[in-house]
Amino acid sequence: MCGRGFRGFRRLAKAVLPFMDAIAKSIGELLLGAVPTMVFFIVLVIAYGFLVRRPLDAVLAERRKRTSGAVEQARSAMSAAEAETAVFEDKLRAARAEMYAARDRRLAKWAAERESMLNEARSVTAAKIDAAKLELERGTAEARTQIEAMSGELSAKILRAVLPAGVAGTEAAQ
Repeated sequence: MCGRGFRGFRRLAKAVLPFMDAIAKSIGELLLGAVPTMVFFIVLVIAYGFLVRRPLDAVLAERRKRTSGAVEQARSAMSAAEAETAVFEDKLRAARAEMYAARDRRLAKWAAERESMLNEARSVTAAKIDAAKLELERGTAEARTQIEAMSGELSAKILRAVLPAGVAGTEAAQ
C-alpha cells in the first residue's frame, strides 16, 4: 500500500508540476511588476516625510510652544491680577479702617462737646438754683421779720378786741 501511495504521489506531482511552474512564473511576474510600485511607494513615503511630515511637526511644535507660552503667560497674568486684587483689598480694608477711625474720633469729639455743654448747663442751672434758694431764703427771712413785727401788733389788737378796755392795757404791759 505504501508503494501504491508513493506512485500516486508521483503521478500527482507530475500532473501538478506543470501547473506549479505556471503559478511560480505568474507569481514571479507579479512580483517583478510590483517592484516599480514598491519603489514608487517608498519614494512617496520619503517625500511625504520631507515635504509634509517634517514641516507639519515643526508647525505643531511651534504651535505647542506658543500655546504653552500663552498658557504660562495667562497663568502669570492671572497671578498678577490676583496679587493686584489682594493689594486693592488691603487698601480698601485700610481705607475703611481709617474711615471708621475718623468716624469714631468725630463721635468722641461730639460726645465730649455734648458732655461739656451738659456740664456747663448743669453749672448754670446749679447757679440759678442757688440764686433762687438765696432769694427764697431772703424772702422767707423778710416774711418772718414782718410776721414777727406784725405779731406783736396783731396780738395787741387781739387782746384789745377780746379783753375789756381797762384790763387790756395793764395786762398787755405785763
